[in-house]
Amino acid sequence: MTVTGREVAAFAAAGLAAYAADLALFLWLRGPLAMDPLTAKSLSFVAGCTVAYLGNALGTYRRGRTGLREYAVFFAVNVAGAAVQLLCVGVSHYGLGLTSARADTVSGLGVGMALATCLRFWGTRTLVFRTPAPVRGSRSPWTG
Repeated sequence: MTVTGREVAAFAAAGLAAYAADLALFLWLRGPLAMDPLTAKSLSFVAGCTVAYLGNALGTYRRGRTGLREYAVFFAVNVAGAAVQLLCVGVSHYGLGLTSARADTVSGLGVGMALATCLRFWGTRTLVFRTPAPVRGSRSPWTG
């Protein structure tokens, strides 16, 4: 399956909406509700995953109906992406000894985010919203 500009743009739009939801909810839970940071981040992460899932299901990959299995796999792919970001910070900070706030930001929000986004894109299109191969000689409804 060939990657299209529309697919990448729609995936990016869903990701930006998810990031905005995650950030806004985290700030609201930490600020006015004075929730502890780990609980607030856990809840905002789930909310962000849900926004990204819906954006990709209804927009990027245009699925009218989705199921719990797809959401569970999507959530697992996003947890793996978060682990990649943490791994990048860990390797940079503890393995390479780059301990400044700038180095942590570059490794986590620069390199880690780029690698995690690639993993999420691959996982979303191949594990979550995989499309069946078209039957030889017939037009696929997914290729328009």
